[in-house]
Amino acid sequence: MKNFITPDTLFRRTIALCLIALFALAAGCSSVRFTYNQGDTLLYWWLDSYADLEGEQADIAKRDIDKLFQWHRQTQLRDYAALLGTMQKELAGNPTQGDLIGIYREIRVRGERLAARAVPEMTTLALSIKPDQIADIERKFNAKNAEYRKKFVDGSTEKRQRERYKKAMKQLELWFGSFSREQEDILRKASDARPLDGDIWLQERVWRQRRILALLRKFQQEQPNREQATAQITAMQREFFSRTESPERKAFYDNYLDQTTKFMLTAIRIATPAQKKHAHERMQGWIDDFQTLAAGK
Repeated sequence: MKNFITPDTLFRRTIALCLIALFALAAGCSSVRFTYNQGDTLLYWWLDSYADLEGEQADIAKRDIDKLFQWHRQTQLRDYAALLGTMQKELAGNPTQGDLIGIYREIRVRGERLAARAVPEMTTLALSIKPDQIADIERKFNAKNAEYRKKFVDGSTEKRQRERYKKAMKQLELWFGSFSREQEDILRKASDARPLDGDIWLQERVWRQRRILALLRKFQQEQPNREQATAQITAMQREFFSRTESPERKAFYDNYLDQTTKFMLTAIRIATPAQKKHAHERMQGWIDDFQTLAAGK
């Protein structure tokens, strides 16, 4: 349910470890264990693609990623399996929009927990970032924003609706399998009924990126000690997570959650027994994989 959680950005999915867990889910049940077991390497490559880590900095980042993964494997994966079990039970019945919103909130709690645990590692990395690496990060942000703008902001209404629909269907098909032409028509109409808000999401991406870059530059100028840097990173995290309740964005986020859960509810309501069985079995595969991973296998 990738699109149900919220769109991607550096901190909108909390820290990068969240990406690895979600990459594992997106890979499908046959690949979750393999993907997660390669997660430390994937996460390092992802960070390196932004900051071009080097020397001792790279070694420390790899060490910290390994520690973070050990904690995550030992303490979080059984909880993820339990949450998927709850989702299985709700899907077997007739979930309401309130049920889906409840799942979103449960996922958000886990994201905040993960982000809070990762503050020490994030602090170490942030304090090691050099001016040329800040420039690299900014260039990467700009490149990713250009891709997003081209796909979800520029162009005709039809083009943007089509791209959003294709992205949503890719995730729905992962869960439910293929849909009939009649089902696709219903889902396309439900998708198109949602506001086209790619421009606002782009603004949110840029707002977060600027906040990250400003903090990194502040560290360069002021050279805070570790305690001071930790406090500032924690404050930034809090600011990001509380964004959904801020006066200037609460209405937007509330509407996004309302429209997204209504769209998901449409998919669930038109799903056939065979499609729901497919989703149940898919989730069971993930549950089994998370429990196996938690056991250290």
